[in-house]
Amino acid sequence: MIWNDLIAEIPRIGGSGGSDAPIASIEYDSRRVRPGAVFVAMKGGSTDGNRFVGKAIAAGALGIITDSPETFDHVVVYHSGVPVIEVEHGRRALTAASAAFFGHPERKLATTGITGTNGKTTTAFLTEALLKAAGRTTVLVGTVEYHVAGQIRPSIHTTPEARDLFELMAEGAAHSATELVTEVSSHALDQGRAAGIAFDVGVFTNLTRDHLDYHGDMDKYFAAKRLLFDGTVYPAPRVAVLNIHDPRTAELAEVASRAGAEVRTYGIGRGDWRAEHHRLLPSGAVFDLETPAGSAHVTSHLAGEVNMLNLLAALAAADARGVAFADLAAAVERLKPVSGRFETVDAGQPFTVIVDYAHTDDALRNLTALARQIAAPAGGRVITLFGCGGDRDRTKRPRMGQAAGEGSDSVVATSDNPRSEDPGAILAEIEPGLKASGVCYAIEPDRSAAIGLALRQARPGDVVLIAGKGHEKEQILATGPVPFDDAEIALSTLAELGYCGVRCN
Repeated sequence: MIWNDLIAEIPRIGGSGGSDAPIASIEYDSRRVRPGAVFVAMKGGSTDGNRFVGKAIAAGALGIITDSPETFDHVVVYHSGVPVIEVEHGRRALTAASAAFFGHPERKLATTGITGTNGKTTTAFLTEALLKAAGRTTVLVGTVEYHVAGQIRPSIHTTPEARDLFELMAEGAAHSATELVTEVSSHALDQGRAAGIAFDVGVFTNLTRDHLDYHGDMDKYFAAKRLLFDGTVYPAPRVAVLNIHDPRTAELAEVASRAGAEVRTYGIGRGDWRAEHHRLLPSGAVFDLETPAGSAHVTSHLAGEVNMLNLLAALAAADARGVAFADLAAAVERLKPVSGRFETVDAGQPFTVIVDYAHTDDALRNLTALARQIAAPAGGRVITLFGCGGDRDRTKRPRMGQAAGEGSDSVVATSDNPRSEDPGAILAEIEPGLKASGVCYAIEPDRSAAIGLALRQARPGDVVLIAGKGHEKEQILATGPVPFDDAEIALSTLAELGYCGVRCN
């Protein structure tokens, strides 16, 4: 593709210069610019790519796309040999440029987008697994990892920037993929990272308090989620799959229906896709699956009511993508838990150790409730370890402390990813919630030592929850990231206590 053909697909305010030279790549990070690249300079929440236009040109940028009139004028005056266009929306321009450069892979893949505070990752993994069980070739984009036609890639962002998302899609399409399953974060929806993708199926899991450091309040947070369904910025999905238990679902159903989507709800005892007569087991659940497509008695190896909801969402989404009901029902028993999502660490100890990504007060309530169901028959206790991330929503810290305290018999508060903040200051904001709950608690800023503290107090029949980081393999400190895996630290500590086994799901 050449510059002149590329800019023909991008709405622009102004332009200067042209080029018939072949484009080598589309980049939004000046550090990745090589000769022949087109650099998209856009304003972001924490930085402005327009500051790095000179660096991109020095690195050999073929052309510049900018959302800054000052940058446009600067390039025209001082870099007259470099073609440049000015656009109104930098990220939308990045999407259009990426779609064109990568050969419009969005037209070759049917896309299922999953949004919500909690459950996105599990629902995405389950949806992909159901599609693969039906013989589909998939691309998965989410928090834990990316999948491209059977290949596993490390995840950089829950929803990557458009350039990276379209590259993944193009690679998948080149390997005969027909389905894209992607988590769609509120940040991505608000910033337009998924603009240009017509979602065939949109899934809403829930809305609880999170990311208010970015959105400001719950209404704005919800407004970002609503964009996936209301047809104002993104085309409304053909099918909207909504959690009937969430208070915001009624509004989502109304706006989605008005925008032309077919609305399907799911829930426990309620909804179009529902679980009836369910019985929870330590290792999963059994229930009657009732749907417009058929009925079946199923056994799931995913523990707790929360995972029942995630499974129902995935089943409804896969059905919307044309998977036969018989295939869906048969696949349920083969589905496995997701890494870092209620992941069991087993070294032969007489108590249960669970690693989970829960990092909101609602997620902690669900997690401790599930742990209580497992511990209660043996008269065991629930011991919860958790922390709160630095440089993130501070208002949820005392709420998380209270949620952990109310659901546990003992709590160890520790560091999560403190980033640039003082771990002690984060813990000081958690502590009022712990005190309000009346729980017995300890504070240990060193996460490794805190895991040891939690495990050393466990007795037979107890459930120890190590919450907050889940699948993550590093801890982000003020000095930068360091290797850290909750499950591996737990295994090491259990070995010190005399238990030597293997990590398993």
